[in-house]
Amino acid sequence: MSIRTTVTLDDDVAERVKRESRARGATFRETINELLRVALVAKASSPKRKRFRVKPLHMGYIPGLPYDDIEALIEYAEGPDHR
Repeated sequence: MSIRTTVTLDDDVAERVKRESRARGATFRETINELLRVALVAKASSPKRKRFRVKPLHMGYIPGLPYDDIEALIEYAEGPDHR
């Protein structure tokens, strides 16, 4: 079964398909169909990405450490010469 439809291609895409058609010795229609088949198969067979999950870790609490003072926290972690 074949369906006739109108598709608007960007100029650069149309030019690349024309070049590919000439290189294959095929018609524009045959080339479009083959390129779409290849792209659809590649998309369907590509592995799904594994979902990234953050595992929180309780780091404890240090009494007397000013958690609202970023400069003091950096100095505590990296020392007084952190700059």
